[in-house]
Amino acid sequence: MPKTVELTSLPGVVDLYPRAVSAMLPVIGKPGRVRADATIPDTVFTIEGLKVDQHKLGDYCLATGQQFGETLPLTYPFVLQFPLAMSVMVASDFPFGAVGSVHIGNTIHRYRPIGVTEPLNIRTHAENLREHRKGMLVDMVSRVSVGGEVVTEQIATFLKQQRTSLSDSERGPAPKSHRPPPPDRVVSVDQGLTRRYAEASGDRNPIHMSGISAMAFGFPKAIAHGMWSAAAALANLEGQVPGDVTYAVRFGKPILLPSRVYEYTTQVDGGFDISLLDRKKGSPFLTGTLRG
Repeated sequence: MPKTVELTSLPGVVDLYPRAVSAMLPVIGKPGRVRADATIPDTVFTIEGLKVDQHKLGDYCLATGQQFGETLPLTYPFVLQFPLAMSVMVASDFPFGAVGSVHIGNTIHRYRPIGVTEPLNIRTHAENLREHRKGMLVDMVSRVSVGGEVVTEQIATFLKQQRTSLSDSERGPAPKSHRPPPPDRVVSVDQGLTRRYAEASGDRNPIHMSGISAMAFGFPKAIAHGMWSAAAALANLEGQVPGDVTYAVRFGKPILLPSRVYEYTTQVDGGFDISLLDRKKGSPFLTGTLRG
């Protein structure tokens, strides 16, 4: 039977990040490699009656270009569950550390719009640890409800980079570089905007905060948050998003700071296809589907 940890308030950065950093230290920290047969703790973190901080929500909307109104932006529940997901990952029995892990994909199913004043109950747990060519993947699963009504479910997939039994598997042909056509929209991001998003969202992973700290994890520069790009890509579509909707994104190459990227939105049956591409090579930073 799962172990349930009931939180009375959301843990802050002061509580979570020192524990996340200590997981990297020799001897007292977590192992550098995750075994393929490692287990995921059967622990669920919960919080009930959570009220949205509208000042932080306003800052989030300013950082992502989304609208501040009577209902939450489609991507905002990711921010609300993030401290619970971090609590799962900084626990001593979780097999790898939160700092340096890479968010590679996210799926949000919203059943109906959520009012900004509605008290929310959130349940978050990890599952499905598995090998990938670039390391170990794990899914962070969250359910948001109002009373007994589930209003949003989401799965965030994180990568712990390391060699695995799949690292030497045959790869398909590398996509050819090509200059993409004129975009529907140009999206700009720099270190200042990324730090504002980090402040609003609580995600201060060092790979986002500075070039020096990002280099420690193998990146040539600081990179934009994946969920910033997922939110920013919706900024021009919010008025066309249905109440019951699924938004699925995959993050490709990281957006190095500063950058200007091309956005494309294609209306299809049931919704939109969305992509953020490199302006010169056409390689994808984000590919997503928005479906009612």
